[in-house]
Amino acid sequence: MGDIGVPATIKAFEERLLEVSESLPKRLRQCADYVAANKDRIAVSTVAEMAEGAGVQPSAFMRFCQILGFSGFSEMQRLFRDSYVGGWPDYSTRLGHLREKAEGSPSALLAEFVEAGRTSLENLLKTIEPHTLEQAVKILAKAQMIHIIGMRRSFPVASYMAYAFEKMNVPAMLHSAVGRLENRNAVRDGDALLAITFSPYTADTIDMVEAVSAHGLPVVAITDTIVSPLRKFPATILSVSEVDFGAFRSLSATLCLAITLAVAVGTERPEK
Repeated sequence: MGDIGVPATIKAFEERLLEVSESLPKRLRQCADYVAANKDRIAVSTVAEMAEGAGVQPSAFMRFCQILGFSGFSEMQRLFRDSYVGGWPDYSTRLGHLREKAEGSPSALLAEFVEAGRTSLENLLKTIEPHTLEQAVKILAKAQMIHIIGMRRSFPVASYMAYAFEKMNVPAMLHSAVGRLENRNAVRDGDALLAITFSPYTADTIDMVEAVSAHGLPVVAITDTIVSPLRKFPATILSVSEVDFGAFRSLSATLCLAITLAVAVGTERPEK
């Protein structure tokens, strides 16, 4: 690949990751997907822990780091440690103290998930661009019918959106694939799709986005990483990154974005 230079900023790192991810073989693509979904772990994890999370050998993860332009994992980790000075030590120290005092107790878990949720909510203000949010609201507000799809972990968000829209008299349809009834024939010209999926991404959601996009209908997508497959389509992307604890991710930031979208769309639509 030649000397491609070392990414000097997190933004440059993300651009490099997006640039190379599609051409990577399976094992290295696993590394790319895991890193994109867990950038918050790079500064505080070992290469063995990152490799285990990605489901590959440490040697494969090291090769992945080199493809991104780093000499190895340590150099990549240094970029993230330098970028998160002030934020990471405090967060890690708090969690460390909680584990030492009452590891696994309900009160400790509550405190840790509250802290993860707080950090996720703060990050939401950084990942959501006001212009993109306004564009998403306009697309959904003028749609004759909003089709909503979100499976597995995304289903609570999708069902909440359908509930909120119904209460505000906004025409919406939840696609849950219950009984394998996809209801794709219900999509008509003038409609819009709201798709929600996070790593690991749900094939049914991606397939519906592809089908709707092929018909030229607008798509608003709520997703997480810069290598999300939804970014391949001409969709308005709202990025959400949930900080996890113990490999469990809450939906704090995602539900906050969901209620924002619902209320903003309800306000934008003309009264009838």
